Amino acid sequence: MDAVLTIRQMCDKFEVTARTLRFYEDKELIAPIREGQKRLYTKREQVRVNLILQGKRFGFSLENMRELLDLYYLDDQQKTQMERAVILGEQRLIDMEQQRKELDQAIIDIKERLKISNDWLKSAKKKAG
Repeated sequence: MDAVLTIRQMCDKFEVTARTLRFYEDKELIAPIREGQKRLYTKREQVRVNLILQGKRFGFSLENMRELLDLYYLDDQQKTQMERAVILGEQRLIDMEQQRKELDQAIIDIKERLKISNDWLKSAKKKAG
């Protein structure tokens, strides 16, 4: 990762808006160096944004991400952070698998309804024509 990036460079690198980065800053998930109105992002902040976006993609809440990021600073070589990440990840996986089952069932149901509806329309066309 580059040593220090501007907000524009961060937006380009992570494909996010400046508003997103300011939001993460407001939520105290990142703390760029401030030089007047200018924000500069160190390697530390770049790593944090990368982890936040990864967590977001996995469906973690911002509070989950804050907790994991804060655990980095315990003096235990990230053991506690990794343990908590595994617990949150396992729970998220269970939730996602349940959502997939529900979605799979909804797909089956809608296909069935569409077949019934299309069959009815074909029948109605034959009767009318």
